[in-house]
Amino acid sequence: MKPFRFKKFDIAQSKAVFRVGTDAVLLGAMAEVRGAKIALEVGCGTGIVALMLAQRNPDLKIHAIDISPMAATLASENFQASIFSSRLSVALADFTKLPMEQSYDLIVSNPPYFAPNDSEKDRVARQTLELNFEGLVRSAAKHLASEGILSVVLPNQFKDDFVSLAQEQGLFLVRCIAIQGISGGDTVRVILEFQFRKAPILNQEFTIESSPRVYSEAYLELTKAFHEFSPNSRHGKPL
Repeated sequence: MKPFRFKKFDIAQSKAVFRVGTDAVLLGAMAEVRGAKIALEVGCGTGIVALMLAQRNPDLKIHAIDISPMAATLASENFQASIFSSRLSVALADFTKLPMEQSYDLIVSNPPYFAPNDSEKDRVARQTLELNFEGLVRSAAKHLASEGILSVVLPNQFKDDFVSLAQEQGLFLVRCIAIQGISGGDTVRVILEFQFRKAPILNQEFTIESSPRVYSEAYLELTKAFHEFSPNSRHGKPL
């Protein structure tokens, strides 16, 4: 497949690994990275989120894991080809079985959310076969530093369930970004951030397109450090 080119790195892609998409770009551009020294990406796929975080925070070291051997290999290749390679590492691992060797200032994930079904397209990346919300939250609570942040991107319909599961593990919602695919439309995605300390929730809104096939000024501003494109062009998977 044709590589996806960003300003400071390229993403080699494969039909066997979930491709670069809007969800990952939003998480990579919006997850809170200030002050973090070490991060973990759960389910790294091509490695795009980790690379974006590395670009945003020059002091951040990122360990990425994926349960797919093909994804781990591809992410490793993308990391090694980047100018951020010294701060990035990847391992083939199951998050729910990850040894307690390290706590993280930031844990990020664009997790699978479809219930198991007959579709063969990107089964592990899209369906909750190997990792479900409960497993993600439970494991994040074990590996997150006391002042750390868990940041995830999800379809809006799963927000309440995820927040409830997080609270059961002592993680409280502190930031919620409601994402509209198009101005005036419904919220289609949310970026949720949690920490162990309860605090007022920062509620934000974000719109990807101002009108059909025309990016909003907010989206262009958010992603300008990563790629250049015409406001009339379309990038990534549709929401």
